[in-house]
Amino acid sequence: METFDYKKAYKDLYILKTKPMMIQVPSMNFVMVKGNGNPNEPDGAYANALQILYGISYTIKMSKKNSMHIKGYFDYVVPPLEGFWWMDDIQGIDVTQKNSFHWYAFIRLPEFVNQEIFEWACAQTQKKKPQLDVSLAKFVTLEEGLCVQIMHKGCYDDEPASIEKMHAFMEAEGYELDFTGIYNTGQPRMHHEIYLSNPNKSKPENLKTVIRHPIRRK
Repeated sequence: METFDYKKAYKDLYILKTKPMMIQVPSMNFVMVKGNGNPNEPDGAYANALQILYGISYTIKMSKKNSMHIKGYFDYVVPPLEGFWWMDDIQGIDVTQKNSFHWYAFIRLPEFVNQEIFEWACAQTQKKKPQLDVSLAKFVTLEEGLCVQIMHKGCYDDEPASIEKMHAFMEAEGYELDFTGIYNTGQPRMHHEIYLSNPNKSKPENLKTVIRHPIRRK
């Protein structure tokens, strides 16, 4: 049986063109870690969060090789890393002020994962990686709602040019940003990125990042 790949199955969420588009993002489950600070800081909070996220994600994926038989399990490709980013007192983010970033780092979970399975995976990850504080991880169900999105190609610091295209498209279609809105989890809507490239293996000019902003009709 072919391994299920969320990117291929839901191309409208992940495999985009460099032209803006609107989308109604459905409800999904995630493992999420909240933090703040510069994501490029070696051994910083963000790097630590990624270790936790991938540790839990791969514990669930590889559960097929141990005694944990998960009802409804199917083999799958671990979905890409995602991030919500915001800063105090401004709308969106300023990429030149990375030390002031607040973020939620998260990875999508398969539909067969519930709170019980998540807690099992956290406990297993903590045993394997005692140096991590796995208690920082949370299981969340998020319905992002109506958004405008674009595929950004290039380094992260060049994102403002793609965001400008996205916002021009949004306004021409009669919509406006909705950073003041609230997700179903109670969190404010914010700047969203999905990382389709590994920055450690790709040249900056070849990086692919989905950028997504929440919108509403004017």
